Amino acid sequence: MTRRVVVTGLGLVSPLALTAEGSWQRVLKGESGIGPITLFDAAAFPARIAGEVRGFDPLAYMDKKDVKKMDRFIQFACAAAQEAMQMSGLAVTPGNAERVGVAVGSGIGGLSTLEEQHKILLERGPGRISPFFIPGMIINMASGQISIRYGAKGPNIATVTACSTASHAIGESMRYIQRGDADAMICGGAEAAVSPLAVGGFAAMRALSTRNDEPEKASRPYDAGRDGFVMGEGSGVLVLEELECAKARGATILAELIGYGVSGDAYHISAPSEDGDGPARVMANAIRDAGLQPSDIQYINAHGTSTTVGDKVETIAVKRVFGEHAGRVCVSSTKSMSGHLLGAAGGLEAVLTILAIRDQVAPPTINLDVPDPECDLDYVANRARPLPIRVALSNSFGFGGTNACVALARYEE
Repeated sequence: MTRRVVVTGLGLVSPLALTAEGSWQRVLKGESGIGPITLFDAAAFPARIAGEVRGFDPLAYMDKKDVKKMDRFIQFACAAAQEAMQMSGLAVTPGNAERVGVAVGSGIGGLSTLEEQHKILLERGPGRISPFFIPGMIINMASGQISIRYGAKGPNIATVTACSTASHAIGESMRYIQRGDADAMICGGAEAAVSPLAVGGFAAMRALSTRNDEPEKASRPYDAGRDGFVMGEGSGVLVLEELECAKARGATILAELIGYGVSGDAYHISAPSEDGDGPARVMANAIRDAGLQPSDIQYINAHGTSTTVGDKVETIAVKRVFGEHAGRVCVSSTKSMSGHLLGAAGGLEAVLTILAIRDQVAPPTINLDVPDPECDLDYVANRARPLPIRVALSNSFGFGGTNACVALARYEE
């Protein structure tokens, strides 16, 4: 019999708030976390807005010497993991340490640290490069630092699959537990790529919104006036446990992870195929893995980035999978409020999906004022809506045609 996997802890550091509950309350109100870029001088850039994490003090989570060893994305990961572990109440002990693992990935990793140290190399020479440069910026060190902090000696990995990263980390963690390779996993994603090189690079692709004078209205999935995505930063982390282990220690079970799908587009370096093939297959795979039918799904937290092509293709994919039920499932993009957290997006959105299941409410897609005629599903426009949710999907699609989907459900004995 397959081991059941449940969620016992949630942690968020996001453009909306520094906690999961704080972020969720702003989502329910339909508030935006997008504003002018303050992390660097963006005056010369075509896109000058982002979903920055504001008010974050790493010293609230770690001591000064550790701050110096970590890029901002790792600091976010440690902060989100701390909240998730505190909520979970999971104690890592010598007796269970080898059964607790970590899988926290990033799409880009420590780009700001790379930019900073490259400048030091050019201006001051190789002798002034920080000895913490490499371990402070490589992607697997989010997992590494969390593992060290809690003494978790089980699987220790980091997925790197662009904007599908965190969802892949969550899904692969589910598999570790199902197979018996671990009893608990701290998993998700982190990103801190609001930097000159990343913003400039995405702007060069013409992927970013340039609605600089109205930052809170810039991320507008499915709206006819959308003009690109808005970069965000932060971290979303879950604590997953094998059901019987969680019950044995009296843990509060927030949701059950019941399905995981993966697929590849094999089409283009950045664009999805226009027929929605890859996204359709990944949703179908997750539903099949959960042992369900499309009609069993009530809510989808969509990838919904606010790009012209992406939103249309995801709509086509939902119709392919759900058929007549497509018009009855609620589909919303919380990126309309948070911006796109790239490799951390799936972590943030899994947390919000779990809270939607907990509170039985579909979060809104804000800024959906004039719907694109080709995007004609129920996107929960502008206001959160009470909704009986037993099963929900969370979608993540990345550059290179890499797709992930997780199926989450209300926990039932």
